[in-house]
Amino acid sequence: MSSPLIVVNFKTYLQGTGEGAVEIARACRDVGASSGLTIGVAPQLCDIYRVASQVDVPVYSQHVDGVGAGSFTGHAFARCVRDAGACGTLINHSERRLRLADIDASIQASKDVGLSTIVCTNNVATTAAAAALGPDYVAVEPPELIGSGIPVSKADPEVVTDSVAVVERIDPGVKVLCGAGISKGEDLKAAMELGSVGVLLASGIVKSKDPTAALRDLVSLIR
Repeated sequence: MSSPLIVVNFKTYLQGTGEGAVEIARACRDVGASSGLTIGVAPQLCDIYRVASQVDVPVYSQHVDGVGAGSFTGHAFARCVRDAGACGTLINHSERRLRLADIDASIQASKDVGLSTIVCTNNVATTAAAAALGPDYVAVEPPELIGSGIPVSKADPEVVTDSVAVVERIDPGVKVLCGAGISKGEDLKAAMELGSVGVLLASGIVKSKDPTAALRDLVSLIR
């Protein structure tokens, strides 16, 4: 089994000065280093620089807009996201959905500045549409399972296997991540066995009383 990519989305679960984001990022760095796996983090936009400047861990933005420099108020500008320390970005998360043209613009803006792109999708059809736009990854996450504690690998394994198959037909260079309900080692192992190259998860780690222990459990079955 190849080494997976794991990305932990902090959403807006963490409040305060940003030290909580740094603390979880350090846990991701340490567990990643001890297990030999890549564990990235997606903090809030305002915490990207704080996390990236203090912790040697891959940092992803939770969103990027398809805009350049100019009169665009309140947008996430890809170049600034990169310069803050991010190596990549999520696009079209189910809690930040975009139209197809906007997804394409966000991908292109990210590519222009060297950001890796993870486009979130909710079913096989949207996975196919996203793959045709040429992101680095698609992360298939049925929204009804997000935060449920019920992993998509158990509730709807076909959405993962069928997404892998359709992406392979459209663009073999695009990789598939699995999301929604992922929290345990058996969930990550199952996601990999279904053909994904890793997982995107959030509450199972970020809301845990002991994020380090939760991360250790998550990677425990990957060899």
